Amino acid sequence: MLNTPAGLPVPTDDGAADHLPGTALPSLQLESTDGARVDLGKLRGWWVVYIYPMTGRPDVALPDGWNEIPGARGCTPQSCGFRDHHAELKTLSAGVFGLSTQDSAYQREARDRLQLPFELLSDAGLALRDALGIPSFEAAGARLYKRLTIVAYDGRIEKVFYPVFPPAQNAEDVLSWLRDNPQAGPRR
Repeated sequence: MLNTPAGLPVPTDDGAADHLPGTALPSLQLESTDGARVDLGKLRGWWVVYIYPMTGRPDVALPDGWNEIPGARGCTPQSCGFRDHHAELKTLSAGVFGLSTQDSAYQREARDRLQLPFELLSDAGLALRDALGIPSFEAAGARLYKRLTIVAYDGRIEKVFYPVFPPAQNAEDVLSWLRDNPQAGPRR
């Protein structure tokens, strides 16, 4: 598993996601890296949707000051954590999607390079932000999502991890919550 570099500023909980637990996921058609359209509001069973600012590429520099933005750095370690724990999540009947504002072609490169066994969803228009009030920030002239993770059952948000830090630990935290909360949403 990759780790987030030491010395990065730690994000603080600004309360921007407090309203999300108990909320229904909206009916949004988001493009997936496999070319399918995914309607978040129609997902059934357990789903983990980890939302991240952007995945860097080896051939493209990160925006100036990226390491100084609390919570911005760490998308690759977070994705790799969900990759490395994917089998365990499946044993708990939980599916996984990553979601960012990057387009699907950009995300496909990351999915393939990181060998992710799940798809990434593109929300270039920030429709989820508009529908649910997902926190975002601006960097290098682009509006990006703040890092958070939603755990939903049958389209209803059961748990939100926000802020997520360190990102490499997120998948383990989600697994622990799923194991420790059998009362949340019926299990199959």
